[in-house]
Amino acid sequence: MIRIYSEEAIARPWLEAARGHRPLFACVLGFTETGLLPGISAAGATPNDRRFTAIADAEFLWNGVTANPRYLLPPLNVGASPVLISRAVVEQQGIPLHIFNAGLPIPPPVPAIDLAGSPARCVSTGQAMTEATAHHLFQQGQVWGDRLSAQITGDADSLDISSQSGTYLILGECVVGGTTTALAMLTGLGWSAGGKVNSSHPQCNHQQKQHVVDIGLTAFHQRLKSATPIQVAAAVGDPMQVVVAGMMIAASCSCGVLLAGGTQMLAVWALAQALAEEFHLSWNPSNAIVGTTRWVAEDPTGDTVGLAQLLRVPLVATQMSFTNARYEQLRAYEQGFVKEGVGAGGCAIAAHLYQNWGQAELLQSVEAIASRMEQMSCWRSSV
Repeated sequence: MIRIYSEEAIARPWLEAARGHRPLFACVLGFTETGLLPGISAAGATPNDRRFTAIADAEFLWNGVTANPRYLLPPLNVGASPVLISRAVVEQQGIPLHIFNAGLPIPPPVPAIDLAGSPARCVSTGQAMTEATAHHLFQQGQVWGDRLSAQITGDADSLDISSQSGTYLILGECVVGGTTTALAMLTGLGWSAGGKVNSSHPQCNHQQKQHVVDIGLTAFHQRLKSATPIQVAAAVGDPMQVVVAGMMIAASCSCGVLLAGGTQMLAVWALAQALAEEFHLSWNPSNAIVGTTRWVAEDPTGDTVGLAQLLRVPLVATQMSFTNARYEQLRAYEQGFVKEGVGAGGCAIAAHLYQNWGQAELLQSVEAIASRMEQMSCWRSSV
């Protein structure tokens, strides 16, 4: 149910140490106006829908299927939100959950820790956030990385994942337009990531993403000929990236970390590495891996594996399949729609590690959520 795609020498012992242990799941929400560009993302049928995607996903992740949600999951042209996968695992396996607001237009209508961030402007501006905001969010990430890892270890004689302590932290995200900010971040940090990131479209819109990124980085470098990583994060990033980078750096010192996502989390890893060097921070990258879905890892229109190999990051993916799902909205994943989000791949990986769920249990749990949605007429997809 879990396949290792890169850096097996780190990934395999990490997975073995985590087996049989219940993780803690932290989902960090952010917003970038990049996600409002026409056609940039399929995580919402229209730009206006995409304004509320992260807010609705957070409500669903916390509450599950309810009769009268404040925010319905946004309509998709095809498919269903990956939050169904995350919610199924959290609900059925009792995974402790924390939701963080790193910078949303409006706060989610569920318990969430407000990090006092703000939504980011479009990458094309080259001024997505102020440097002060990026620095504040990075510091908040470090603070909460320490706090979350203390919840896991009990803050007494804590051991790391390489010492077989087992318990670990899942860090997920929800940022519409986040694969474009991922490309911008990686490119701004000097990595050749063009054509490698993924998208929620069945055919990745690489040309559009690259165009937006090129405009933003050109504008940025006209202001600053050379830049520090935190300045790059402010210029072309999104609020989630610096928060999760900070959380990863801090938590990796005392527990295992599963970055739950695809190319967005590979960009976070690259940012964490750069920021740790910039600010001379101690961390333990061997305590961390990136975990996603096979729909991302094996997407023929991107190159997630190649990017992970370039960065030398351990990448694993759940082998969950929706080929035989009862619902067309789920079967759409097998045609390349949606693929990942809200920590879905990481949660599926955790479900196997914690309670040894296989394909049957995963599919049954997600379909149970879908069935409840159908009964309450919650589907908002054109499928």
